[in-house]
Amino acid sequence: MIPKYRKQYNQEFSDEKYNQLKNILAKKGGTAPTFRVSESPIFLTKEFENKLIDASESIISQIKAMPAELLQKAIPDNCRVPNDTDQPHFFTIDFGVCKSENGEIEPQLIELQAFPSLYAFQKVYEETYCEVYPFLSEIKNPMPHETFKNYLKELIVGDENPENVILLEIFPEKQKTAIDFTLTEKLLGIKTVCLTKVKKEGKKLYYENNGNLVEIKRIYNRVIFDELDNIPGLTTEFNFREEVDVKWITHPNWFFKISKFLLPLLKHQFVPKSYFLHEFPENETLEDFVLKPLFSFAGSGVNLNPTKEVTDSIQDKENYILQRKVYYEPIFEDINGEFSKAEIRLLYIWRENDERPVLLENLGRMTKAAMVNVDFNKKDAIWIGSSNAFFG
Repeated sequence: MIPKYRKQYNQEFSDEKYNQLKNILAKKGGTAPTFRVSESPIFLTKEFENKLIDASESIISQIKAMPAELLQKAIPDNCRVPNDTDQPHFFTIDFGVCKSENGEIEPQLIELQAFPSLYAFQKVYEETYCEVYPFLSEIKNPMPHETFKNYLKELIVGDENPENVILLEIFPEKQKTAIDFTLTEKLLGIKTVCLTKVKKEGKKLYYENNGNLVEIKRIYNRVIFDELDNIPGLTTEFNFREEVDVKWITHPNWFFKISKFLLPLLKHQFVPKSYFLHEFPENETLEDFVLKPLFSFAGSGVNLNPTKEVTDSIQDKENYILQRKVYYEPIFEDINGEFSKAEIRLLYIWRENDERPVLLENLGRMTKAAMVNVDFNKKDAIWIGSSNAFFG
């Protein structure tokens, strides 16, 4: 894909430059990324980018046309949070880089979420690639840093004093995405606060800053709500199910509404056919599908080769989907002449008065394994991990 840039990049690449990339990221973030940073960006054509945008815009239109009552069905009763909103503040959509039956490279939808991804980190990551490899500036995302910052500030901080806005996470220092939290703090002037440190008085929430209690008016939420029940001995003053005087960015209910729940309802040539497990038709072949639980994060619980024995043993079949398998095409050549596969996540924001979301940035992930998860790769593999896509 774009051989000119791939060739130049591979010629200029060195371990020294890779270490320089990681060191600059650590310096800017105040902490090193604890996830694997790929040695290489992903190079794709403008034609491929247009396919991504076309598929995304179609999916957004389909979601906008869905009745609110249908989306409400996606929320588990024990995870319902009061004061829902008409639309999410974030919209992210993942596509695998695949090959069609006629040999064309095309995107295939993998997943979608109304949950913030590494927005602050990805912008800095892209800029850092361009610092280490200046020729990449020719094909970088045309959105200036200041415009990007203003979009996120308007969305997350709004009209409030940044002191009254927090990034909420559970044990943030232990999260793999900690570097994104520190970069968000620098970008927006807000604090990262652990859920266990949030104090509640009546309907108001507070956090402690230099010995003073500061009211929380807006929450940039990074907590995966349904994971809280799996943390042993967790005690908090504030329960998500309680009604409180805060503005959620984005409201926790949207984590469930824009999720795998929608996959069987969407139609597009770049959307693989999906079914709820309890509605899987007899004329389909189970071997052609991947089994995914509706409520899981970061690929946990995914079964790439489900058997009838496995599907029959599942009691709550309505909480699982079967998605037609897609085959990621290994087209990203490394310096050893081996090839990686990749998926691209488009990072949108959705401002409250906007009809449609705005695309800010992308996140790439590279692999040489069956799943796009670094843990499945061989120890000495290269051209794997977190990346960023450049289109030219």
